[in-house]
Amino acid sequence: MDKDLSRSLHALTARLDRAADSILRAEAGLTYPRFLALYMVRSMGADTQRALAERLGVSEPSVSRMTRVLADEGLLRIAADPGGGNRRQLTLTPAGEQVVKRWGGQLEKRFEKLVEDAGVPYGTYAEYTRRLLEQVDGEGGRARR
Repeated sequence: MDKDLSRSLHALTARLDRAADSILRAEAGLTYPRFLALYMVRSMGADTQRALAERLGVSEPSVSRMTRVLADEGLLRIAADPGGGNRRQLTLTPAGEQVVKRWGGQLEKRFEKLVEDAGVPYGTYAEYTRRLLEQVDGEGGRARR
C-alpha cells in the first residue's frame, strides 16, 4: 500500500473545490471562494474581516476586496466595530443567509451522493473527517506541527 494519503486528500480537496466552483458559477452566479466566505461568516464564527482572512488563509486586503463585492451584491453587511478601531464586523443579509442555506445544502447533497457512489458510508466518512479536523486543530484551535 502506497503511503500517499496526504497527497491524495490534497488532490481530492482541490478537485472538489473546482467542482463546487463550477457548479456555483453555472447555477448560482457565485464563485466557491465567495460562497465559502459567506458560509464562514454564518457557520464558522468569522464575524470580522480579520477572522475571515484567517479562516480562508488569505490576506486581510484580499478579504476586504471580497467582502466589498459581497456587500455590493447584497449578500453581506459590513459595519464598523462598535468598540472602535479599524475592525469591520460582518453579518449576512437575508439574501446571504438564503444563498448559504440553499447552495450549502445542494453541494452537501451532491457530495453525499459522490461518497455513497464510491461505496464509502457517508456517516463514517463524516465522523473520521471530524476526528481528523479535531486532531489537527488541537487545543485552542491551533494546528499541531
